[in-house]
Amino acid sequence: MKTAVARVIATGAALEMIAALRHRYGPIMFFQSGGCCDGSTPMCYQVGEFNLSDTDIYLGNLGGAPFYIGMEQYEYWEHTQLIIDVVPGNGGMFSLDNGSGQRFLTRSRLFTDQECSELGIKP
Repeated sequence: MKTAVARVIATGAALEMIAALRHRYGPIMFFQSGGCCDGSTPMCYQVGEFNLSDTDIYLGNLGGAPFYIGMEQYEYWEHTQLIIDVVPGNGGMFSLDNGSGQRFLTRSRLFTDQECSELGIKP
């Protein structure tokens, strides 16, 4: 059963930046960081430049770029929709947005009880 509730979405500004990065670098992907250095920044890599583990979870696709999160981080954010945006600043040290003058930022909102039900999680 496919649900219409997206676990991750992007703003128009983020989709424009994703398109520019794909044009420049080719296929890209995201990993939602939970590390100490970059906080909870979504990190953007060329496909093949970041090794996913068996415990990483695919959340969705943003403008042709797959988006993953580690299982431990997912457990904290299971009840939230991640909203990827772009703001002025420097990206994560190894992220493709670094040096562009803009960086990706994760915002979030709690799923409604109805959305939790559709996703099969307890509200």
